[in-house]
Amino acid sequence: MDTKLKAAILIVSDTASENPASDKVLDALAPILAAEGQWETPAFKIVPDNVLQIQRSVCDWSDGPDWYNLILLSGGTGFAIKDNTPEAVSPLIHRHASGLVHGMIAASLKVTPFAMMARPVAGVRDKTLIITLPGSPKGAMENLDAVVRLLPHACLQAAGANSRNLHAGGIKKLESEAGIGDHQQHHHHHHHHHAHDHGHGHKVPKAHTSPSERPQSNDPSAGPNRRYRSSPYPMLSVEEALRLINEHTPEPEVVEVPVTTSLIGSVVAEDVYAAESVPAYRASTVDGYAVIAPEPNTTGPSTKGIFPVASITHANVGGNLQPLQPGTIARITTGAPLPPNANAVVMVEDTTLDSCTPDGKEEATIEILTGDVQPGENVREPGSDVTLGSKILASGDLITPVGGEIGLLASTGTKTVKIFRKPRVGVLSTGDELVEHSDPRTLTGGQIRDSNRPSIISCLNSWGFETVDLGIARDTPASELEHALRDSLRGVGRASASVDVIITTGGVSMGELDLLKPTIERSLGGTIHFGRVSMKPGKPTTFATIPFKPTGDDTQQERQSKLIFSLPGNPASALVTLNLFVLPSLHKLTGLGHSSQALAFKPWLAPQLGLPRVAVVLTHHFPLDHKRTEYHRAVVTASRSDGRLYATSTGVEDVGQRSSKVGSLAKANALVVLRPGRGVCIKGEIVEALLMGDVHGSDTRLSC
Repeated sequence: MDTKLKAAILIVSDTASENPASDKVLDALAPILAAEGQWETPAFKIVPDNVLQIQRSVCDWSDGPDWYNLILLSGGTGFAIKDNTPEAVSPLIHRHASGLVHGMIAASLKVTPFAMMARPVAGVRDKTLIITLPGSPKGAMENLDAVVRLLPHACLQAAGANSRNLHAGGIKKLESEAGIGDHQQHHHHHHHHHAHDHGHGHKVPKAHTSPSERPQSNDPSAGPNRRYRSSPYPMLSVEEALRLINEHTPEPEVVEVPVTTSLIGSVVAEDVYAAESVPAYRASTVDGYAVIAPEPNTTGPSTKGIFPVASITHANVGGNLQPLQPGTIARITTGAPLPPNANAVVMVEDTTLDSCTPDGKEEATIEILTGDVQPGENVREPGSDVTLGSKILASGDLITPVGGEIGLLASTGTKTVKIFRKPRVGVLSTGDELVEHSDPRTLTGGQIRDSNRPSIISCLNSWGFETVDLGIARDTPASELEHALRDSLRGVGRASASVDVIITTGGVSMGELDLLKPTIERSLGGTIHFGRVSMKPGKPTTFATIPFKPTGDDTQQERQSKLIFSLPGNPASALVTLNLFVLPSLHKLTGLGHSSQALAFKPWLAPQLGLPRVAVVLTHHFPLDHKRTEYHRAVVTASRSDGRLYATSTGVEDVGQRSSKVGSLAKANALVVLRPGRGVCIKGEIVEALLMGDVHGSDTRLSC
């Protein structure tokens, strides 16, 4: 290897963070890496048993331009209350490496049965391999020794090295390079393939022919002898699908707009500086009387006594104020400017009325009861809130409904601001069987009411996006779907203006009338970036881009790229994939990915594309699919007892049979991410969840 790999070691220990000299793990691990000859001298850091500090350190080493190939964490992997390293690391991992975990545990079990008490985690975040090790030097060495020879190969794969070059020469060559040698035993397993019932209420479909025996054609007019019998699109992981979506989502467009409440949910596209100071003048913070208070350590007249009221100052007064003369006071209201010469305000509560004007309508003299009023008391100085020319918003800031950003812009006299334009989203349902949900007629034959458009449009509106209801496109004649898509891009028909993103539901499976993919490719000249995703539900989800030149635009040489998300027709699948795939793209188009450079390397502070990701505790067993990651609809609540988030399936009464049931989304506020596996994810286990809605409190508590 010409270039050495970069490694980092993170020690998780309250004791070592207070006394670094007490740590012995670094001296134990560094020589193991050095002996391999393929690693640079590792970076090193000590943090206490704190989830946030652990996550920040890992992200610092994995997410920036100077990322490390390998991060080793030692400590906090046991069963003690403060052992939370696995809980800190697991949500950061994009692809888990269970084989490395098994290898480390197997090696430790040869030394002590207490290895069963370990809770190691291993996996890849972006291009970095992350492995947790025990906190004791001996245990950390044993675990690292078990896998260290495999790590260079694993890190190169994670970094995107050419797989063909890495595997040239076969497994024997790889084993030889790693110094592992031949296996002494070869286990021959005879697998009998049957239709297995995985607890989902249906048998898993099984093809009885090989791909080479099946006709191949993607022509919608092809007869049954030439149509596809299996999808021509490769099965992608969710992570790869999200990467392609981000790669092909255009950069956001900058527009300048007036400062109004319509800015809520927009992202600022420039640094904004205060055009005025706030306040613009010396202002009173209370209702009372403006006075001339003596400076400290001077023999000026006391503020205590009876004074004539020379003037009345209101917050809306116009013109020039008369200077306050010594021995007089001015009635003043909250927020009003102080008269010249006045330097303090006495609260009305510290005064009594001495006399009124002859007509009895105004105060003539006032007795001030306190003589220790200090200069500046109850006074707000000019620019004390915001100084003229100071930065009030940074490019990439989100204008929130509760954050006060609009108030800040308005108070500083900002008339317009540059933002990233929000995309306009069209929603189209497809299928001959669909009937408008409001149609009063009784359903006949195979008709179903279209619930997808109302559900998707309401979800998009709740996110703050402008939507266009594109109606229903019939499967027959075949040209209707093409015309519906073209019209929405041109801004004619039901679309009064061109849309930036089209969301369709239905027509993406393997039926003879599933025409969306061939229509996009053949009729519209689009590119399908993926047509299948290894997930449940939502496998046939499709993402495409279409080159488009606005009608009548003779000056624009390059075509715009319009996005099409073709979601499954099943209502539950459509809403899951809308949240999982469409939202991150809309966030990028809105400019949420354009946070400041400092935040770009601190993801826990930067706005997140897509749904928020949290760690949740399962309140019961969740069944696993052995092939695909499942996004299980659940209700997540925050426990008032222990502060943890708990997840309960919305289909708990028939868990395992609610994969496509739309009712499972009616109460759900989260998608629990269940990685492929055998059996169940056990009660009490901590897994990742994507939050779709508000989290409410509960009295849930589990004793594990």
